Amino acid sequence: MIVVDAHDERALAALYAGGWDAPRDIRDRVTAILDDVRARGDDAVVDYTRRFDHPGANVATLPVPIPSRKHARGLVPETIAAGLELARERISAYHERQKPADIRYRDADMTEYAFLSRPLASIGAYVPGGSASLPSTVLMTVIPAKVAGVDRVAVTTPPQRDGSINPAILYACSLCEVDELFAVGGAQAVGALAYGTATIAPVDKIVGPGNIYVTEAKRQVFGVCGIDGLAGPSEVLVVCDERARADFVAGEIIAQAEHDPLARVAAVSRDRAILDAVAALLDGDFARETGRTDIVERVLADRTWLIHAHTEDDILTVIERFAPEHLSLQVADPWSLVPRIRRAGAIFVGDQTPVAAGDYIAGTNHTLPTSGAGRFSSGLRTADYYRTMSLVENSRARMRDDAETLAALAEFEGLPAHARTARMRR
Repeated sequence: MIVVDAHDERALAALYAGGWDAPRDIRDRVTAILDDVRARGDDAVVDYTRRFDHPGANVATLPVPIPSRKHARGLVPETIAAGLELARERISAYHERQKPADIRYRDADMTEYAFLSRPLASIGAYVPGGSASLPSTVLMTVIPAKVAGVDRVAVTTPPQRDGSINPAILYACSLCEVDELFAVGGAQAVGALAYGTATIAPVDKIVGPGNIYVTEAKRQVFGVCGIDGLAGPSEVLVVCDERARADFVAGEIIAQAEHDPLARVAAVSRDRAILDAVAALLDGDFARETGRTDIVERVLADRTWLIHAHTEDDILTVIERFAPEHLSLQVADPWSLVPRIRRAGAIFVGDQTPVAAGDYIAGTNHTLPTSGAGRFSSGLRTADYYRTMSLVENSRARMRDDAETLAALAEFEGLPAHARTARMRR
């Protein structure tokens, strides 16, 4: 593992490369699946489910009854059930505080203004399943929707080979009061949520992470419905200094590396010694002690950067240009950096706050922008389940005073009928 200079543009080019651009063959395959689902509905969904997930799938197996909370709790180990309950409590508390308040005011001439927030009518939450079931994603996507007051929350998740749904996902759905659960995954699930079928009604917005096919499908259906964003491979950037623990820094790098062979992981420091110590750990047994060794080794070989910065401004430049999904600040005075950080999905302050806390039980949301999207988008939040409307009611005095100005602007833009509506009210 080598250490690169913060000014070495060539060495850091792949770290800074962002954007979503699925390979052409995947785009074409996703388009074909979406077109098929749109045309054949449930029959197409069942065919793809049989092909990719559950060979015995049929229309009757798509909707999954959600068991009572008491029954579902008995299906999972006590420690997992208690952990999901703790996460639910903290996620609810954090997202409840994000609820927007309507704004209303009256101008001096008695013109009335308002900015109104209203919850979406329906959302679909995609939850990865099958061989890697993620009950935490149920909580992260569903709880903010329930806090916002969304009328209908549907969850889709791939069934296991025998057609069953992971018990922890069942319990999470029960715990979060999910309205509908469907045993379907992949691009076909996204198509069903967007276009609707006889069994799965369409939704206003699709949220949640998935593999490259799911993410590309979300991109293609945007416009038919809303989406939360395009979730690429996991990312972390650790800012560390001479007082940081090398094993804590290396631990965060490995934790994100185990997610995906295309993960991007990095550490930046003005202290060369801490970077050398981290490099030694990544080159040794420490990187292979937790399992998932093949994935981790691929990331460490091709998609890991240890960056030597000369100044604090260098560090901030790395943050700004990478716009990492996860940013860990393991430095003596992290709060001096926080006001200067503009681009990160989520910030984890201090060496006692591992990124994994945010993944599960901190209460913050783990659905975060990747691939440089932190430059212009945010992590999943309560506001994502609302839409807003502006409102204005002119007073008679306002309209009389504005009529000629409004008419002149409309005529200048070649819209005489607009101008007439103003002059009619003089």
